[in-house]
Parts: sequence; C-alpha cells; structure tokens
Amino acid sequence: MAIEVPLYDRDLSWLSFNYRVLCMAKDQRVPLYERIRFLSIFSSNLDEFFRVRMPAVQAVNHLLRKDPGVAGEEPVSEETLHAIQHEIDRQQQEFGTILTQTLLPELNRQQVHLYYKEAIPEVHHPFLKEYFLTRVLAYLQPVWLHRKQNFFLENNMLYLVVTLTPDDNPDKQRYAVVNIPSQHLPRFMELPPQEDVYYIAMLDDVIRENIRFLFPEYTVTGCYSIKITRDAEADMNELKGDVLEQVETMIKKRELGIPTRFLYDAAIPEAALHYLVAYFNIQPGEPVAGGCYHNLKDLADLPMPVKAPALTYGKLPPARVPVLDNAPRILDAVMQQDVLLHVPYQRYDYILRFFNEAAADPDVREIYVTLYRIASGSLIASALISAARNGKQVTVFVELKARFDEENNIRWSKKMKEAGVKIVYSIPGLKVHAKTALVKRKRGHQWDYMGLMATGNFNESTARFYTDHVLLTAHPDITREMELLFLYLQSREQPKEYGFMTFKHLLVAQFNLVGRFTELIDREIENARAGKEARITIKLNNLQEKQMIAKLYEAGQAGVQVQLIVRSICCLRPELPESVNITVTRIVDRFLEHARVFIFHNGGREEVYMGSADWMNRNLHRRIEVCFPLYDAALQQQAKEIIRLQLADNTNAVRLDANIQNIPVPAPADAPGVNAQTAIHAYTMSLSNPA
Repeated sequence: MAIEVPLYDRDLSWLSFNYRVLCMAKDQRVPLYERIRFLSIFSSNLDEFFRVRMPAVQAVNHLLRKDPGVAGEEPVSEETLHAIQHEIDRQQQEFGTILTQTLLPELNRQQVHLYYKEAIPEVHHPFLKEYFLTRVLAYLQPVWLHRKQNFFLENNMLYLVVTLTPDDNPDKQRYAVVNIPSQHLPRFMELPPQEDVYYIAMLDDVIRENIRFLFPEYTVTGCYSIKITRDAEADMNELKGDVLEQVETMIKKRELGIPTRFLYDAAIPEAALHYLVAYFNIQPGEPVAGGCYHNLKDLADLPMPVKAPALTYGKLPPARVPVLDNAPRILDAVMQQDVLLHVPYQRYDYILRFFNEAAADPDVREIYVTLYRIASGSLIASALISAARNGKQVTVFVELKARFDEENNIRWSKKMKEAGVKIVYSIPGLKVHAKTALVKRKRGHQWDYMGLMATGNFNESTARFYTDHVLLTAHPDITREMELLFLYLQSREQPKEYGFMTFKHLLVAQFNLVGRFTELIDREIENARAGKEARITIKLNNLQEKQMIAKLYEAGQAGVQVQLIVRSICCLRPELPESVNITVTRIVDRFLEHARVFIFHNGGREEVYMGSADWMNRNLHRRIEVCFPLYDAALQQQAKEIIRLQLADNTNAVRLDANIQNIPVPAPADAPGVNAQTAIHAYTMSLSNPA
C-alpha cells in the first residue's frame, strides 16, 4: 500500500527551531546572561540561514526554471518564500522587544547599563574620545562613495554609512562608508562606573560619537549601519586533483559571493537608501530593514562587570568514570570492556588521554582518525603530530569541505603533514562526516585493535557544550570493520567502486546504512501487525529525508509506537491521520542536543545504535556517515535511561504539532518538574558512584 508522505517545509521547520531558541531568551527561569546568550545564538543562526540556506533555495529555483526535470529537487513556492520572510520579520520584531523591553531593563536592575539606541551622556565623552583616538582610529578606513569607484562590502562585516554636507556647500549631499572593526576590537567596552553603576558602550557608538574626526570640513547629517550577507554555499562537492588548493580558492570566492541580504538601518533616509542600492547593485528582494545595530550574535561577548551566581547557569562538574580512572592506561581498560562516555556530563579528558596514550605507547604501531571540525587549538591534532614524530604510522582523513571550518582544517592538515602524518583529503562529491578513530597495537605476535566512535566531532572545544556519546571498544568484529572503512577512505574512490565491501555491524552511509535502518523499521512493522509490542525511539538533530519519513509514517500506521526527539529541522508532521502513533519532542537548553540515537524494540531484545548520521538527504546520500551498535547490556541501559529522561522532560521540552509549532509540555500538578539535562547530569554522577 502506498503511503502518503505529508512533509513540512524544511526552512519553516528550521525557523520554528530558531524561534524556540529565541523563546529561551524570554524565559524567566533562565539566568539573565544566559538569556542574552540565547539572543546571540538566535542571531548567529539567522545569519547562517541567509549565508547558506537562502542561496541554496534561490539556486534550486533558478535551476528548476531552466530544467524542471532535475532529479531529487523541488522548487520552493512563492507562497512559501513569503511565509519564510514573514516569519523572519516576526521573529526579529520579537527579538527587539525581548532585548529592549525585558533584558536591558533587567540589566539595569543589576546596576549594568548598556547604551542601546540612546545618546551617551557627556560624562563619558572624554573617555570615549581617548579610546577612539588611541585604539579605534588605527583600524578605520573611511571610503567616499563615488560613481567611478568600485567599493566592495565584505561579507557579514559591519559598516556605517555616513551622510555629509561640505561646510562650504551645504546643499550638496555626499556619502561615505566607515568600517566597524569588530574583528579587531571588542564589540562592547566597559566605561568608568558612575555611582556604582557599570556602563557599557558598543563599538558602533564609539565611532558614531567621534565620526567628525574622520571628516573635517564636513557636517555629518546622519550615520546609519549596514551589512551585506553573501552566498557562503560554495560548491565544493566536485573537487578533483589538488583538493587542498581548490578548497583554498573556494574559500576566497565564497567571501566574494553574490549578496543574499542587504541589511540596513530602517531610519536611513529614502534617498540615501536608493543611492546605496544602486551603488552596490542590490537586487530586488535583498534589502531588509533592520535596527541600528547588526551582528547581534556578538551579545555572547557582553561584559559581566557584576559577578553574581544568579546571572549564569550554575556549574555542572563533569562526572568521572571509575573504570577509566582506575586503569593505569585507558588503552588497556578498553581491551577489557566497552566504555560509553556521555559528554559534557562526563569528562572529555578521557578522549584526550586515549589519543595521548596512543601517541606515547611504544607498542602502538598505527593510528587512523577522521576529523571533520578540528578545534582551533586542538590537543588531539597535537597528539597525532607527536605520534608521527614518535615513529608511528598515523593516517588522518581531514574533511576540507566542513563548512566555515575549512581554513582551520587546512591549517591543521598542513601542520600534521609537515610532522609526517599521512593526510587523506576529501572524496570528490562526498563529505566524510563520520567520527571514528582506530588504534592498532602490536605486542609480541598479537595485534590489539581499539576503536573510538562518536556522535560528535573529536573537538574538545565544542565538547564543553554539545551533548554527545563516545564509544570506546575493542570488539573484534567492529574494529575489523573500522579497518575496512579506513582502507576505503584512503582510496578516495566512489562507494560504488567498493560494492564488494560488506558491513555487518557498522552502518555506513553509501554502503548499508539506509538499507539496514529500513530493515529495522520493517521488522517493527511486522511485529506490530502480528500483534506484538513494537516501538521505535529515535533522537536526531534533523529529520528531512523523504524515504525515511515515509517508513516512519508506515510504522505508525501499522501500530508501531514511534517516539522522536528532533532538535532542529523536522519535516515529518505529527498529529495528522497519516502520523498516528508518532510524537516529536524538541529540547533546547543550556547544552546543544547533538547526539543521534536509534532504539528498536525488536520483540523485547532491543537493538541500540548511535552515530553521526542525521536523516537528511545530504547525510544519507551525499556523505560517509557511521552508526555503531551498542552490544553491551549495561551500555544499552545507559543510553535508554538518558533517552527516557529526555522524553520525560516537562520544563524545557516542547512537543511539535502538525504545523511544527512548539507546544509546551505541561508539568503534572502533583509531581516535580523534570529537566532532562539536570537529570542526566545527576544520572551520570550516580554512575561514577554506584551503590
């Protein structure tokens, strides 16, 4: 029977997620500075949406107008585009209301005053002038706008458009652009306190207050902020030959990409706006009215001159793992039993120790790693460099196409290569998103294989606030299949050339992942139709791929109880006749929910998988992803308990309805509220101190 597949628009679904982030900024239960941080996250997310997603939508629509038969692509209707823009406008209006009517007044009550859309009193002017002349002026590059001059606005950089009249000809209007050097100087600066009140000024206003120094013999009649966002979706999928050189070229081209949004201060005079639109060749649909400050993602850096515990989240010290603490060497502990880490609730230091010990152990002969997003000061990459210098064979697959991390990945790949690490670069047409590492140790005539697989990147920086799971295992079947995977990756060939490779334990996208997940769902469907208990529980960041959504609809209609936890994009529509027996939960909290977990009831003999793969077109069909089984019953129980706590959350969790709206989960009147992240932390602490 053919199953109807009702899908929700992915962009509107993503905007629903970003709105949930915005709602955290107005949640009175969240500490003040954390609420400001959620505003920053919302703003950063929206910037990336205009840099990446909107150009992709425009490109697909343009392509389909030329060739309607392009397989796998569907146009975004004008109605949907209008709905997207309407929702963005609505959210931005609410953003401004939350900031100006709630958060800034609350800052004032904490004796902290951020000057925002207001004149800075004279008492601060001497300090501002000194700071401007000694610090800011060195970075300013005022440019007169002339018809004959071709001035380029850099991607996502901040500028002020200045309207001026010559003192000797007040009827003549001139325009200039001044950069706001926020990439060199703090966006916020603390001013000397007055009567126990701390004052903060924005770099934008420091320049505004002193703009006259840049234009002697002119009268400044206006000063308005502008920003241009350019297409950041450089096509890096078909790179061949010298991949490194081509990616470096692509990065430069991306910063010169076509505009997707021209953001301007809504107070700018109409004549000045028309001049700018013509001068910078801004196309219809690109101008967007905004406030007098842009890039408010910088709110994450707002100084906190008043140190009060109530202003931020209390610390959740990461739990220890006794089996690793008590082992002289982690590598030996892994040979004895599988270990599952839950970060950041448990210490990420164990992962660093794993790589450090592998680098120093004289019996370790080979190390293989996939790196997708490398930390800027990566201790893991440094350990791999040490391993190579210690004479070990180190092979690292570096994904050069990891969006916005390409430059950092290139920098580290060059450093590792100089140290003797064998670097394998991107596969043409594919991204390698798998998070895997394999260590081979030889003692006498015996080889030990120790594997490390994760749901998130080997990145100690993001591990502090991304929730992920990491499996350390010496399971012989799993580690042998990991070795096969690394042999394939070193070939840089297309998967179809390696059809002879079979994976029975690992689920590897482009090989068996989609097929195996389909089989697991079908088994639950068969059990439900046979009158047996059938249940599927899946946690993802994004759910968009039509084939897998269709299978979930089919499962629900067959009587399978389907519980989904989807943080961001969800194109499956719950609460429809087609989606009976399916619920979707979303959790946004202090940590970014990042893990992917898959639990299939299997008639009571549950199978549990974790891995790197979201269920999106790109993950399932254009990437190498790896999901791995949990065979140890105790580790399965840990994974299931964490998922149970997340499904029980009634403080920060919401349920998605048929229109992907965030519906709060009501807390029962006769029971305490459950916050999943706090409860998971308590659970992991209990694991470190078993009764």
